[in-house]
Amino acid sequence: MDTKKDLKKRILEGVVVSDAMTKTRVVAVTRLKKHPRYHKYYKVTKRYKAHDEKGEFSVGAAVRIQEGRPMSKEKRWTIISKA
Repeated sequence: MDTKKDLKKRILEGVVVSDAMTKTRVVAVTRLKKHPRYHKYYKVTKRYKAHDEKGEFSVGAAVRIQEGRPMSKEKRWTIISKA
């Protein structure tokens, strides 16, 4: 049942940094970025709000999140599994 829409959804790995909201977790995704002039790599962290229907993931859990339809003003990601 894989369609083209399913294949285009991005999957990222990150760590849960907040579980204070109901059915929502904040996931921090860290990646390395290269400086254009000095060619040195540095860390860039971005926080995503992700849907967790059962509330099974807590702070410190390494998870995989998948892009999806908007569920609220800021929530567009869903936790799919542990990383």
